[in-house]
Amino acid sequence: MALPRPHRFDVYLAAGGLLGGLLLVGIGLGTRPSSDPMTLFDGPWPVLVPLTVLAGCELLRRTAPRAALLTATVAICADLTTQGSIASILMFTDVVYAAVLYGPLASARRIQWITGLLTVAGTLAPFAVWREPEALLIGVVVGVVAYGPAATGWIVRDHRDAAEAARLRAEQTALLAEMDRTQAVVAERARMARELHDMVANHLSAIAIHSTAALSIDDPATSREALTVVRENSVAGLAEMRRLIRILRDTDGDREPAAVPTLDGLAALVEGARANGLDITLDAERVEVPAPVELAAYRIVQESLTNALKHACPGRVTVTLARRDTILDVRVSSPYGHRDGPRVAGSGSGLVGMRERAALLGGTFEAGPEGALWTVCAALPLSEAEGDRQ
Repeated sequence: MALPRPHRFDVYLAAGGLLGGLLLVGIGLGTRPSSDPMTLFDGPWPVLVPLTVLAGCELLRRTAPRAALLTATVAICADLTTQGSIASILMFTDVVYAAVLYGPLASARRIQWITGLLTVAGTLAPFAVWREPEALLIGVVVGVVAYGPAATGWIVRDHRDAAEAARLRAEQTALLAEMDRTQAVVAERARMARELHDMVANHLSAIAIHSTAALSIDDPATSREALTVVRENSVAGLAEMRRLIRILRDTDGDREPAAVPTLDGLAALVEGARANGLDITLDAERVEVPAPVELAAYRIVQESLTNALKHACPGRVTVTLARRDTILDVRVSSPYGHRDGPRVAGSGSGLVGMRERAALLGGTFEAGPEGALWTVCAALPLSEAEGDRQ
């Protein structure tokens, strides 16, 4: 398996180290005199062998840091048998630094321990043998050449890992914020869709039914009555639409918020449905409930009456609201079966909206035929809504 290409900066380091070492050899500058007992290979040219190997190790400092360190260790030991070169020592320290910075975490820790132990051994062993204070300088040199670069690499690595962790946390926070924003937008769109449907569908359904009746029945009095209902519902629906648009466009935080429908408005809602031709019986207890439950109950009754206007057979529609412990029961029943006369096709979004309103409060919702009746039942818990209000 071929090694990846060296990093451009590593190529510059290798070239600079090799050229610097050649310059030092050319001017005859080494780290030890030829008379030193450790100099086994006299002359300037044997220095070139470890110098060239260490320059090659610089090329591998990122791509293969452990192999580069092992090879560089052998090369620096070989350099001790020559007159030596400052360039070789500098390149070795850089390889140690890179091995800790770019190598695996386990290898970086081992290099820390090994160089530390070598520094301690290089300090104590020569002093124990020679009993000379100058012997302590050997440990200092080992520490500067080996442990110092390793410690520096570990510090840089620690800061780099901390910066990477901070970056990942920032990205995660931004992602969560974007998810929250998206969910908020989706929830707001769903709420707006429910409000728009509940406010306007009743009026539009009445308009569609009475306009169909006016077109199909050849009776001036009936047509006039139907057109009167059409006009009333058109005006009311237009007013509701304008109110909703004004709410959406309003950016003035000091403006008074629009009035929210309450259960006190059920009587007016029922009267309006009666004017559209429904026979309704209202049985609603006067109970104090939290505002979210009150709005949900009102909208469920409103949508149920709209569905009754569009789909119910002739007969009585019953609206019942009663509190049972911590539950507000909402029940709307209307005649179910084949209907003669004009009707309006339904999209099913009304049932979806009612079910969503009940689910948002942690309640239950059911709608379906029960014998000769179509019944809508919603159980809205009061405890969670009261806790939210507090």
